[in-house]
Amino acid sequence: MTDPISPTPPGAPGPTPLGKVPDPHKASRRANHPLVVAGSMVFTLLIVAIVLGGGALWIGKTRYYAPGPLAQDKAVIVPNDYGVMDIADLLLKQGVIDDKWVFVGAAVGTRASSKLKAGEYAFAGGSSIQQVLSTLVSGKVLEYTVTIPEGLTSDQIVERVLEVAELSGGVRQVPREGSLMPDTYKVTRGTSREDLLRRMARTQDATLKEIWAKRDPELPLKSPEELVILASIVEKETGVPEERTEVAAVFVNRLNKKMRLQSDPTIIYGLVRGKGRLERPLTRTDISTPTPFNTYTIPALPPGPIGNPGRASLEATARPAKTKSLYFVADGSGGHAFAETLDQHNKNVARWRQVERDRKVDPAAQPAGTSGTTGATAVD
Repeated sequence: MTDPISPTPPGAPGPTPLGKVPDPHKASRRANHPLVVAGSMVFTLLIVAIVLGGGALWIGKTRYYAPGPLAQDKAVIVPNDYGVMDIADLLLKQGVIDDKWVFVGAAVGTRASSKLKAGEYAFAGGSSIQQVLSTLVSGKVLEYTVTIPEGLTSDQIVERVLEVAELSGGVRQVPREGSLMPDTYKVTRGTSREDLLRRMARTQDATLKEIWAKRDPELPLKSPEELVILASIVEKETGVPEERTEVAAVFVNRLNKKMRLQSDPTIIYGLVRGKGRLERPLTRTDISTPTPFNTYTIPALPPGPIGNPGRASLEATARPAKTKSLYFVADGSGGHAFAETLDQHNKNVARWRQVERDRKVDPAAQPAGTSGTTGATAVD
């Protein structure tokens, strides 16, 4: 006997067709599919990475612009063969930065890692990593000044260059006398001394060429070399800038008249040959003893310069004052008294001697070549 068929209540769904019974585990199987799980994990990791990366970027950016640990200005030398990691380690060790990885990340992220330049840099106190990187990329290394006074001999210049601690290397050979331009030069730490001397020589060549082209056409000098010789004497004879053209005129006038130049500094150079100073006054024996440079005994220019004249003396010698003066002597004020005749010159010398007596200074104790007594002992 068969069971009776129960009627379907009104509003209830009809019977499920044969073979269409829903599988309650089907959706679960789809959710656990390896591809779905992997995709979900990747998405989650991506979200986490974005969050963490954003946080790291924010922190890195904050550290990038934040003031650094330096309490005061500091100079640091970055060697030539250092890469970005080496530089980061160096700056960390020197206390310029306090986060190596922010520095490296910033250098790489801003494409500055390949632009960092070697040299000695000055970092201001509190410099941020951004400022440190900017300084290293700029290549604005520390510069030092080397001042070479006018009138020094080449030997004396080499001595000064050797004393500059920021320079490197030695000097194989002392440059030719008169071939260097005295001036103030800017150098970086490690610049070779030979390079500086070559730079001084190039500057002198260019300056001399320029001045020679503008010389007085009536100048009794045959070559730029003779201009340097005479300018070196002018340089030694006066330290008063306004007098240079007049002192040059005295020597030019003497050359035109075939008179001896009678310059004390040429005697000294002939005695020491540019190697130091004569640590005593000149004597009458010195004045009368011939040397190739003693212009009291030779009737012309000496065979070479007695020092390295500066630009001002070269210009003054190239275009001397238009005077007839043949003599000059110290006047007691730091300058000189000029004269056209020997009689007037002897009177000027007498006044100078009186000044010396009034000052109770023994004339024989005065260093030669500092008073500009050209012709003071002459009896032309």
